Amino acid sequence: MKKYPIVLLVLFFVFTAFKTNKPAYLLFNEKGKKVKYDKILDQIKDADIVLFGELHNNAIAHWLQFELTKDLYELKGTNLILGAEMFESDNQLILDEYFNGLVSQTRFEAEVRLWNNYKTDYKPLVEFARKNELRFVATNIPRRYASLVNSKGFEGLEELSDEAKAFLPPIPILYDSELPAYKNMLKMEGMGSHTNENFPKAQAIKDATMAHFILENWSPEKLLIHYHGAYHSDNFESIYWYLKQHKPELNIVTITTVSQEDVSELTEKNEGKAHFTICVDEDMTTTY
Repeated sequence: MKKYPIVLLVLFFVFTAFKTNKPAYLLFNEKGKKVKYDKILDQIKDADIVLFGELHNNAIAHWLQFELTKDLYELKGTNLILGAEMFESDNQLILDEYFNGLVSQTRFEAEVRLWNNYKTDYKPLVEFARKNELRFVATNIPRRYASLVNSKGFEGLEELSDEAKAFLPPIPILYDSELPAYKNMLKMEGMGSHTNENFPKAQAIKDATMAHFILENWSPEKLLIHYHGAYHSDNFESIYWYLKQHKPELNIVTITTVSQEDVSELTEKNEGKAHFTICVDEDMTTTY
């Protein structure tokens, strides 16, 4: 499905829902209290880093990412930086070449390892950054190296060349196996043979790499907004934890996205996951 039919469908659901007193989504603070968008924007504008956790196929989350990015640009101008899990660090060169007009959009999209929902969900952000001459950072680890960690542990990274290690955070990798985000992965159902002691390490190397390239591209007076799956920053762990290990003084604001049958209040399991929560009706249309 093309971008615009999806956007129109989302807006139809949103505005129809509000007119009938059945909202498609509501916003909550860390204590589970309802908040308005303007309140979130007011707190975010003074942050160093915003970690925006999405559900990858959630149309409301993607719409709010774009709206928030536009509003932050109005406030911060070229002091705004964008970064995303959806781009791997070894694709930074071609991303920069595209932004600098050295390669065409067709060539860029053919050569970068784009997610299947790129055109509907992430292309608007990329094109907005390109149009307004904003830095867009490819933060994620190349997937082949995450697979290497899954099979050999962090030790496997030692075998890489210096050229390959340029796409990674400094080795050895900081890791806390007792963090619930990683510890709970060993208990995940349906993972079969994938669940072993290296499985959460493969997740951690993604978080460590994203945090590394966020810090490499952030500087004082800048605001970097990063888009990623909610699990990568929920409960103030993962990317958030790595960022704080390296720069505890950072002002980081986290946003998460959840889906519930009833959005009027957060369920107990969804409270306190982030500074702000987007609670979306589970019947909302998805982008795939």
